[in-house]
Amino acid sequence: MKSIRELMNLDGRAALITGGAGHIGKACAEALAEAGCAVAVLDLDEGRCQETALDLAQRFQVKTLGLALDLGDEKAVLAAPERVARNLGSLGILVHCAAFVGTSKLAGWATPFAEQRLDTWRAALEVNLTAPFAMTQAAAPLLKASGHGAVINVASTYGVVGPDWSLYEGTAMGNPAAYAASKGGLVQLTRWLATTLAPDIRVNCLSPGGVFRNQPESFVQRYEARTPAKRMATEEDMKGTLLYLASDLSRYVTGQNILVDGGWTAW
Repeated sequence: MKSIRELMNLDGRAALITGGAGHIGKACAEALAEAGCAVAVLDLDEGRCQETALDLAQRFQVKTLGLALDLGDEKAVLAAPERVARNLGSLGILVHCAAFVGTSKLAGWATPFAEQRLDTWRAALEVNLTAPFAMTQAAAPLLKASGHGAVINVASTYGVVGPDWSLYEGTAMGNPAAYAASKGGLVQLTRWLATTLAPDIRVNCLSPGGVFRNQPESFVQRYEARTPAKRMATEEDMKGTLLYLASDLSRYVTGQNILVDGGWTAW
C-alpha cells in the first residue's frame, strides 16, 4: 500500500491551468508545482503568464511554460494541449480555472437583471463553459496517454444555489445570471465527462465559496454571518482540494463536485 506522501507526489507529471495567473489559478499552480508537477500557466495577460511561470520554476524547481491566449479564440484553445505536451513532455492534468467572474468590468454584466446584455451573456458562456468543453476534447488523447488523466473544473457555489440578494444591498456589487448559468453548466459537464471519459480520465469539480478580495465591509459582514465557518475563503483554502483531485489521493473519485465554501451550502 502506498504512503500518503507517495499518493500526493506529482513528480514526472504535467498540468495545464487556465487562468493560471489569476488569484485562485495561481494558488492551484503553486499547489501542483510544490508537489513536483510541471506546470503550464495559461492566461490572457502575457506579462503575468511569464511572471507566474518564472516564479513557479524558481521556487519549486519544476519545468514551467507561460502561455498567453484568449479563450474565445477557438483555434488557440484547441491547439493549447498539444503545445503544452510538446513543451513539458506530456499532459496529465487539466485545470479549468479561467472565467469571467462577478467583478469583471463588462458592460451589462454585474448589473440588475433587466440591464444584463446578451452579448455579455454569450461571451461569458464562451469562456466559462464552451472553452472547458473544447479544451478537454482536444486534451483527451493526451490525458489518456499519460496513464493518470485528471480534469478539474473550477465552478462556484453559484453553480449550485441561487444568490441571496440581501448580501448585496447598499453595495455596487452584482451577481450576473450568465456567471451562475455557466458555472451550473460546468458542474453538469463534469458529471457528463466523468462517465464518458472513464476509466482513463477522471473528471471532478471544485466549487469555491466567496473569496475575500476587499469587498465592502457590509457585504463581508453579512457573508460571514451566513457562513458556518464565519469567514470568507482565501485562495489558500483551495490548494488542498485541488491537490487531492489532481493526484492519486483521489484515484477512485470521479464525477464529483466538492464545495469549498465554509459550509455556505449546508444550510
